Amino acid sequence: MTISVLTLFPEMFKGPFSHSIIKNAIGKKLLRLNFVNIRDFGIGKHKTVDDRPYGGGKGMMLRVDVLLDALESAKTNFKKKAKSKPARLANESVAGRQKIVLLDPQGAIYNQKKAQEFSSLDHLILICGHYEGFDARIKEFIDEEISVGDYILTGGEIPAMAIIDSVVRLKHGVLPQNAADIESFSNRDGSLFLEYPQYTRPENFKNLKVPKILLSGNHKKVKEWREKQSIKITKKKRPDLLKH
Repeated sequence: MTISVLTLFPEMFKGPFSHSIIKNAIGKKLLRLNFVNIRDFGIGKHKTVDDRPYGGGKGMMLRVDVLLDALESAKTNFKKKAKSKPARLANESVAGRQKIVLLDPQGAIYNQKKAQEFSSLDHLILICGHYEGFDARIKEFIDEEISVGDYILTGGEIPAMAIIDSVVRLKHGVLPQNAADIESFSNRDGSLFLEYPQYTRPENFKNLKVPKILLSGNHKKVKEWREKQSIKITKKKRPDLLKH
């Protein structure tokens, strides 16, 4: 899988992605990260990427022509890399399974279902905003808009990091087999459940004891207890996750 990130600050990603799961995924060649510096496509000798909004207003807007040039560069780079692979894989990648996502407060709220959808792609392109936002015409060249929550951030880089982490860990081979299955799970009606509580040593800490059922060795009873706890916790904390 390739994830391309269009950003004014590619250096922000070096620290977080130089460790842990993302680093391992890159090392296993399960992930390729392509950081496209929007500034490289700026206008004139000063590489201008923004301008004042028509009609007046505070702040500066990212220019649509600059963004589109950066976007086309990401798409071209991916096609070149795909064609260098064995013919079958290259044809599959170029033919489809690519999505262009604008990180925008106006977008749909990101969730685990969307992470699973993105993890099946060959190429995910994330466009990070900055300043006062984008020239609205860039939305004619994307597939969808995504928001990570109802709050304001300085730019799209931190949301991009969160999305990349949540997507990559779902790719086959990145985590140990079935490791992601127990974090949250879906039942037949499509509802999502929060994870059941878990415990480790010491068995008794300041008179706070591990539930006896977990010490019983009865795997069937443990499984039933965990499922009931997941339902109970979800109903209490996140009833919005339950469809029925």
